[in-house]
Amino acid sequence: MPLKTIAPNSTGVKKIFLLKPRGFCAGVVRAIDVVKIALGVYGSPVYVRKEIVHNKHVVDELRALGAVFVEELQEVPDNGRAIFSAHGVSPDVRRQGKERGLNIIDATCPLVTKVHLEAVKFAREGFSMVLIGHKNHDEVVGTLGEAPDKMVLVESVEDVDALELPDATRVAYLTQTTLSLDETTHIVERLKQRFPLIQGPKSQDICYATENRQTAVKGVASFCELMLVVGSANSSNSKRLVEVGENYGVQSFLVNDWSDVNPEWLVGVINVGVTAGASAPEHLVQQIVTALQDCGYKQLEEVEMIEEDVRFSLPPELSAAAAQFVSITR
Repeated sequence: MPLKTIAPNSTGVKKIFLLKPRGFCAGVVRAIDVVKIALGVYGSPVYVRKEIVHNKHVVDELRALGAVFVEELQEVPDNGRAIFSAHGVSPDVRRQGKERGLNIIDATCPLVTKVHLEAVKFAREGFSMVLIGHKNHDEVVGTLGEAPDKMVLVESVEDVDALELPDATRVAYLTQTTLSLDETTHIVERLKQRFPLIQGPKSQDICYATENRQTAVKGVASFCELMLVVGSANSSNSKRLVEVGENYGVQSFLVNDWSDVNPEWLVGVINVGVTAGASAPEHLVQQIVTALQDCGYKQLEEVEMIEEDVRFSLPPELSAAAAQFVSITR
């Protein structure tokens, strides 16, 4: 689908450009649904390892419904029910769950699972792997765990320059799914310069939602003076949207909700772009739009750059129980 051409606002009337796609991606919708359905089917407590998605509002909502969030599986009682977050886990964590006899529901995003499977494939074929990502991010920790002795993490072009690998002819690269496309392109280009025979995934690892939201920011950045990105500080894809906006010349800020917006940011600003990371709820976006309208931004244009229609099915360990639950309650 071709990208929409957006006409700049030259009227001098304060305007909001509300970007679409924004907010929840298919993987986040699936993960949240997994927790809610598990609570409906099994009742509380249902334990969730780490934040199910990186957004404090979502986590607080699910906690109020009865979800119990823990850092590690050791905090889950024997024979308890635990959910793995959308970011995925390492094989070691899966083994812990099995050894403890826990009832596991895996809410890992299928696009993260794709990266894990690629790591397993390259490891079996004897490749050294370079993972492009951010240190200590939950997704990266899980992916590194697939082949810790064969994989090294890089975060920058400078990290690539410092790489020392055992066989330059047997190298592959993978990426975290929520990176900046532009920054990742530079790193991959440098990898190809250093390791001309390097192999990569058959299709890019950066997910469709990350790419689409970054593309939308680029599409309006040239005529917005301010970009507000709704998302939590630990949300990688949300932070990348801020970076993309700044790289394209628009002052950009990451906000949890309207309470984080500094009124001084609006001084002298005619055109405001509003978007949201892939784990930010829509009601927070609408809250910001309403508040901006109260501040005099009376014009509103929703800009749909790319249409999204991706859906993911429930994990098999939950779908059968959910279907049975629905049939009983009817």
